Amino acid sequence: MFDTRTNPVDRYFAISARGSTFGREIRGGLATFFTMAYILVLNPIILGSAEDKFGHQLSGAQLATVTALVAAVMTVVMGVGGNLPLALAAGLGLNAVVAFQLAPLMSWPDAMGLVVLEGLLICVLVVTGLREAVMHAIPHPLKQAISVGIGLFIAFIGFVDAGFVTRIPGETGAVPVQLGAGGHLSGWPVLVFCLGVLLTIALMARKVKGAILISIVTMTVVAIVINEIADIPAAAWGLTVPAVPEDVVAAPDFGLVGSFSLFGAFEHIGVVTLVLLVFTLLLSDFFDTMGTVVGVSSEAGLLDENGKVPQLGRVLLIDGAAAVAGGAASASSNTSYIESAAGVGEGARTGFASVVTGGLFALALFLTPLATVVPAQAAAPALIAVGFLLMSQVRHIDWTSYEIAIPAFLTIAVMPFTYSITNGIGAGFLAYVLIKAVLGKAREVHWLLWGTAALFAVYFAIDPIEQLLGVK
Repeated sequence: MFDTRTNPVDRYFAISARGSTFGREIRGGLATFFTMAYILVLNPIILGSAEDKFGHQLSGAQLATVTALVAAVMTVVMGVGGNLPLALAAGLGLNAVVAFQLAPLMSWPDAMGLVVLEGLLICVLVVTGLREAVMHAIPHPLKQAISVGIGLFIAFIGFVDAGFVTRIPGETGAVPVQLGAGGHLSGWPVLVFCLGVLLTIALMARKVKGAILISIVTMTVVAIVINEIADIPAAAWGLTVPAVPEDVVAAPDFGLVGSFSLFGAFEHIGVVTLVLLVFTLLLSDFFDTMGTVVGVSSEAGLLDENGKVPQLGRVLLIDGAAAVAGGAASASSNTSYIESAAGVGEGARTGFASVVTGGLFALALFLTPLATVVPAQAAAPALIAVGFLLMSQVRHIDWTSYEIAIPAFLTIAVMPFTYSITNGIGAGFLAYVLIKAVLGKAREVHWLLWGTAALFAVYFAIDPIEQLLGVK
């Protein structure tokens, strides 16, 4: 009988040594792909629905291509270089920052250039060992609050994109948003969204693997059928009208690859704002990755006796390189996915599973027509689901301790209410530093946090400061 332990692939990935088999690794790679394949639809919807400062929008087909491309390449690199069952793709939350905070202030190439800078900075932090130092500077409950706030922000975007929540036109003193277009739900597209939310939560409650992807596919089919039999204006669907594509397979369009400007953003915004925007990207990417890597490694039983991840430095460097690659390809920052735990649940223990997942993303490069027929109403329920998953971290925050609960609350609340992740992080940091200071615990605050809070103070007060200095 053939001994797999003599196989060079087995030896390289330590498949047998980690108690796994090729069959388990392949199943794990498949499970991870189908659990996170929704990003092939969501990333183009999130990035494609926003306009840059000059009113330009990115092509959905090109976004689908670069989303699959970077996910394929970097997931394989993680598998081969990091030997962990860890897949990477465009980060949800990170792409929201790029679409709704960076792009409105500059051009798309300038925004993607900032993503590249953020990734390069992460690589520097890893190489110098400063990543761990920054990690320890921010209290863990605040990190959790940031994730919760991003979850609410993403969910809010989902409700708005689907037309479930709309801005009240022409009103200045009334409530700024309302249910549906006129205070009530109407129209077939909104019904598709509502059914999608119900289907998604039902599948998640049943713990069905690939629940988000199943919901997107199902509701896209429903939307196509409804659009064929009902008289629905194209504008009612938004940017994407559901229709049977003329072709299922198409040559990938790499037009966005390399479309970035490393320092172009400096021409549009001030240095302080620029630093804080890069810091926001860095913070989101930074801590999501640390939590994901440790969580997946722990579930796979790969942590050593001291609770450390094997080859952590290499893994973090690859993750930083993924952010660079995502920006360079205009796919937004790529990061490690917690959905990799689905593959671990199927038995994956090595990077060979990631090679399988990356191969499937490469195959998806030729299936972009399928991704470009998904309307926002079919994809938005996934944003609600992801928002819920991020929101679940709120249970770890100690709400009985005001010195952490108040900053956490401000972080969570300010993000969706001001439609800005940066504002939420700034509000939380400033509140945390202030409360520690008035309680006589200033020495408990890391100097890096003091410096960051000072930057945010300038950020929030930039208008009166500019007036005071006469620079306006």
